[in-house]
Amino acid sequence: MAQFDLNDDSVVVIVGSGAGGGTLGTDLARNGIKTVILEAGGRYEIEDFINDEWASFLQLAWKDPRTTSGTWEVHKDFPGLPAWIVKAVGGSTVHWAGASLRLRDHEMRTRTVYGDVAGANLLDWPITVAEMEPWYAKAEDRMGTTRTNGIPGLPGNNNYKVLEAGAKKLGYTEVSTGRMSINSQPRDGRGSCQQIGFCFQGCKSGAKWSTLYAEIPKGEATGKLEVRDQCQALHIEHDASGKVTAVVYADKDGKLQRQKARVVAVAGNSIESPRLLLNSASSMFPDGLANSSGQVGRNYMRHLTGSVYAIMPKPVHMYRGTTMAGIVQDEAKNDPGRGFVGGYEFETLSLGLAFMAAFLRPGAWGREFTSAIDGYDHMAGLWIVGEDMPQETNRVTLDPKVKDRFGLPVASVHVDDHANDLAMRAHAYKQGSALYEAVGAVRAFPTPPYPSTHNLGTNRMSEKPRDGVVNKWGQTHDVKNLFVSDGSQFTTGGAENPTLTIVALATRQADTIATMMGKNEI
Repeated sequence: MAQFDLNDDSVVVIVGSGAGGGTLGTDLARNGIKTVILEAGGRYEIEDFINDEWASFLQLAWKDPRTTSGTWEVHKDFPGLPAWIVKAVGGSTVHWAGASLRLRDHEMRTRTVYGDVAGANLLDWPITVAEMEPWYAKAEDRMGTTRTNGIPGLPGNNNYKVLEAGAKKLGYTEVSTGRMSINSQPRDGRGSCQQIGFCFQGCKSGAKWSTLYAEIPKGEATGKLEVRDQCQALHIEHDASGKVTAVVYADKDGKLQRQKARVVAVAGNSIESPRLLLNSASSMFPDGLANSSGQVGRNYMRHLTGSVYAIMPKPVHMYRGTTMAGIVQDEAKNDPGRGFVGGYEFETLSLGLAFMAAFLRPGAWGREFTSAIDGYDHMAGLWIVGEDMPQETNRVTLDPKVKDRFGLPVASVHVDDHANDLAMRAHAYKQGSALYEAVGAVRAFPTPPYPSTHNLGTNRMSEKPRDGVVNKWGQTHDVKNLFVSDGSQFTTGGAENPTLTIVALATRQADTIATMMGKNEI
């Protein structure tokens, strides 16, 4: 394994090892570039994963304190847990379900297509779907995405069969087991899906793509990549010209270390990435590093979410097989005639009995709740994933009172639901319930949103520096050798799960950084 000196100022330092950071680090190493990844969490291998929801949560989740505010349901139900983010090597690619979907053209041109939506801070991406196409193709190939590159789809479990039957009863046609980065056949030295049913707890068979075992080991094998786990970045330093020069971090023993750097890439998710930039304020950057626009932390998006569960006449055992076993995409179109702009998708979802008790209707007890739990084996379920509106006031800031164990302000996440979000969720609840009722559901019930795993925005891409934090390459407008490499660079969220786009952008960014370094531009 490579080990680089703390005073080696020729290395690229990446903060975070998930879809963005892990992919970027691997590709830079393959390009012969010395790279250090700082990961705040530990390194758990496949054999360490736990097929138990609560135990897995305790093992993998980012449990450091955070605060929340706003009208969103999560603030009421889970005020200290705005998001379910992994704190481990591989980041949320350990925890994700595998859905790998491309953004649509209208979702990258929302200001042009949707027009002026009151209260929304819409902006067209500075890149197009056409520009992203070759990078999407590369990402699908490296991730082994089903229904691309001749890879067959995964089989549908009972939960999917109920979804499919109900969707077709409603006249939906875009129904399938989806494009999933879970091997449906052996590929890339990893076996095929064993339908274990614990996709969110880390894939015990290794069939699901994760930077932990599908990317990072390849980078390490070059001798150019060093991953330092249990090393939490605290702030980024810069010189008198504004060029970043080092990352100060706390190592596994809590000791402060300073890694010099030629280039720094921030990939700590849409909550921790802006927090790091804000905590890196200086006399030159009094409002936070790379924040001359005032946009760092703003425009937080977490996707419009919610669930619909139904008690069916016969047992379903939805927990058997792939967690996210199928998708309905008919409602992902932009049709303002429904009472909102943008769209949403239905994706099968199952929770174990313990998580179901916690998330079904938080804080509610009594006959209505217990009868639903009693019918757990007869339950089918879907998740709503929709485009929520970016708002400047939906943002990540530094909490003025709460500090972490290193004495730094923690992230405070404020979200107010936009009227468009509320209208979309109401429509999705109605359609989701109708889907199950169409196939004889005894009872269907919407479930409020719970802590998000799709965290987007807060360091968004923009053509003009005044409108965002980074340019089309993820390079910050203010600091040429500082990049953002995660979902926080999303200009808008779309209705699709974001991991494929994050990987595509990271692959593209790696080529850009390598080229710029080769030309001594950074």
